[in-house]
Amino acid sequence: MPRILIIDDDESICHVLSRTVKRMGCDVDSVGTLSAGVGMARARAFDVVFLDVKLPDGNGLSILGELTAMSAKPEVIIVTGMGDPAGAELAIKNGAWDYIEKSYSVEQISLTLKRALDYRRARSKEGGNTLWSVLSRDRIIGESPALTRVLDAVAQFAGADSNVLITGETGTGKELFAHALHQNSGRSDGPFVTVDCATLPESIAQSILFGHRKGAFTGAEKDQLGLILQANGGTLFLDEVGELPPTVQKNFLRVLQERSVRSLGDREERSVDFRLVAATNRNLDDMTVAGTFRSDLLYRLRAAHIHLPPLRERAGDIRLLTEHFLEAMCARAGAAPKTCSTDFLETLGAYEWPGNVRELIHTLEHAFTAAKLDQYLFPQHLPPGLRAKVARARIAGPAHSAAKTPEDANGGAGDVTPSQPLQEYRDAVLARAESRYLQNLMTATNGNIREVIRLSGLSQSRLYALLKKYGITTH
Repeated sequence: MPRILIIDDDESICHVLSRTVKRMGCDVDSVGTLSAGVGMARARAFDVVFLDVKLPDGNGLSILGELTAMSAKPEVIIVTGMGDPAGAELAIKNGAWDYIEKSYSVEQISLTLKRALDYRRARSKEGGNTLWSVLSRDRIIGESPALTRVLDAVAQFAGADSNVLITGETGTGKELFAHALHQNSGRSDGPFVTVDCATLPESIAQSILFGHRKGAFTGAEKDQLGLILQANGGTLFLDEVGELPPTVQKNFLRVLQERSVRSLGDREERSVDFRLVAATNRNLDDMTVAGTFRSDLLYRLRAAHIHLPPLRERAGDIRLLTEHFLEAMCARAGAAPKTCSTDFLETLGAYEWPGNVRELIHTLEHAFTAAKLDQYLFPQHLPPGLRAKVARARIAGPAHSAAKTPEDANGGAGDVTPSQPLQEYRDAVLARAESRYLQNLMTATNGNIREVIRLSGLSQSRLYALLKKYGITTH
């Protein structure tokens, strides 16, 4: 019997959902808070979780990753009384099965649940819930919900032969995941050929990719097998594909369509069999609009898509990554193992990591060198610039980013009377500044939640908590 968990503080909604679920032959539990929901999900294995967005102790989306990463890997259906397009997009990208409104009919809710259960049964038969745990994942370190979702995608796509586009910020490890796709595919015994499109000279790009025959141009003193043909039987990895010269994009599109290559100076085409994996930190959709990247090539590249989360969304992995890299550094240097102090790890966890894992590695190399013979690593061993940014962020906070208003110029007095206790006065000023800041930011971004999160520096859960606190709508 499928087990369903309802996390909602609205008793009437819980009643309707419970009746609907029981009629479908499912076992059901319901709770009214986030903490109770997490506790229940840890205690029992659920197949599907109905999760409300606005709950007494926080925003439901804040526990989405935790729920989907549990051993039972339940399908999570977000249920909200107030639809938010940006919230829906964010929920789906972070692993939700669906995002529905409470105004939906019982039939619509039943159909959504049925589809989720059908999908779960199909995955169970195929062993889909445990695929990522048996992946060959050389040098991919971490167990966070965000990373687990990516590994699930790798497990899903590795066995297929479709093209895969890997996106993510600089330093997130796109080449590592390209290797993982290759190592876990049927082509693992074949070659893995990397093309760095960012350093591909446009003048000789055709020759490097497609190869050439002797005498094809001045300086072509012998036959040269192109990188595409070198990848025959294996995987061709186009790193930074957004930098591929426009003149090459057209010819490469033809290779993907025909699966054949004509080297420069050659009269005949040769068939080629490879699996394409491409990666970029650029927005290829924006580039197609601007006319700098072919839309038809993008459709070919993005038959499957894997987006790598930035390190700031993988905070739970920082300790594991730190221990892994430090152990490797000590082994290379023949040094005794080093131990990280609690405040050293706390400082690493408080930093935003714009350079992601690559920046973390460089930072640890600095700390390792600075520590010399010291057994313990302390924040003082970290780069001063990093420590300064962490200290600044700790002292500042979002309220300090709010633009000054006439009330601010008068000390933020407004309707606050001098007879108030100092702490009460401070709290009132801070609350008004936070509210005004968020209202202005929502207006400036037209309610785009992702843009608000980026500009404010707030976490998703903190943002929704503040919007609820000040009664600011998201649409």
